[in-house]
Amino acid sequence: MRILVDADSCPRPVRELILRTSNRIKIMAVFAANHPIPGICGEHAVMEICPPGEGSADDRIVELAQPGDLAVTRDIPLAERLVEAQVRVMDDRGTVYTKENIRYCRSLRDFSLGLANNGLGPERIALYSKKELKSFADSFDRELTKLRAYPLILSHGDTATHLN
Repeated sequence: MRILVDADSCPRPVRELILRTSNRIKIMAVFAANHPIPGICGEHAVMEICPPGEGSADDRIVELAQPGDLAVTRDIPLAERLVEAQVRVMDDRGTVYTKENIRYCRSLRDFSLGLANNGLGPERIALYSKKELKSFADSFDRELTKLRAYPLILSHGDTATHLN
């Protein structure tokens, strides 16, 4: 089990929480980005510098991802790819993406992007407060607990299921 982080857009408080948690519970955290992110260090942390270009960090995360990993990303198309690969995925505000909700989230994202591209979208102000960090921390703890309590049972080749 690893924690995979789309580090390009991950807020610093979330990165710091992931680093503290990975060191405390001794789970490797892999941060992928197109440039070095300051402060990513520790025995259980790795910074993957990806080649320049659109989607290279996303592709690297998908390449590394295995069932049983937990990924953190704001990128809905990346989240969709990871959910299809049987990876648990959440965003930096605590939303957990599943097979049941990812297509809906993707359609909302695509609709909003279409509005914005046509000048019709609402003005977006990126706020990340203690409330969002608490929501992330609570969801992050729940997802890690589930993954650690119910290890994957591998059978039939590469098919993975959780015991719940």
